[in-house]
Amino acid sequence: MYANEIEADLTEVLVTEAEIHAKLAELARRIEADYEGEDLLLVGVLKGAVMVMADLARELRGHINMDWMAVSSYGAGTQSSGVVRIVKDLDTDLTGRHVLIVEDIIDSGLTLSWLLGNLESRGAKSVEICALLRKPDAAKVAVDVKYLGFDIPNQFVVGYGLDFAENYRNLRDVAILAPHVYS
Repeated sequence: MYANEIEADLTEVLVTEAEIHAKLAELARRIEADYEGEDLLLVGVLKGAVMVMADLARELRGHINMDWMAVSSYGAGTQSSGVVRIVKDLDTDLTGRHVLIVEDIIDSGLTLSWLLGNLESRGAKSVEICALLRKPDAAKVAVDVKYLGFDIPNQFVVGYGLDFAENYRNLRDVAILAPHVYS
């Protein structure tokens, strides 16, 4: 499926491309029902959420707007530092808007908790979260996720937008990265 050098870096596929697309279609139907007739703004969190955002947006049948934010709390490490900085801010005024944050993964929840508060403070009518993946065992703060794809074990995962040192984002599945790669 992948080139031999990439396959050797992966220990197990956790979620396949087909499972991801089926789940995004299911989430899109729920989102459409919840926001029927409303003005919805999807806010993708760069860079990891690019694949999720693109495929979710294509699944949604109604009008949506999209904007992007880049926040950083990882640096070059494999765990969140909890200190968040905005690298790229939104171009859209959130006042009176329904906002759906689209995330690839919720790990500690620290960054997302901060982001939720930040966007709520900008006058949005509502702010909810859609995340493809969540690691319940890694949570340091509780974050209410309205639309969730999959709970996964507390392992370092790559693929479908998730990276290690900017590599592996283009893999179509979500897989566990072998420890020899990052230790």
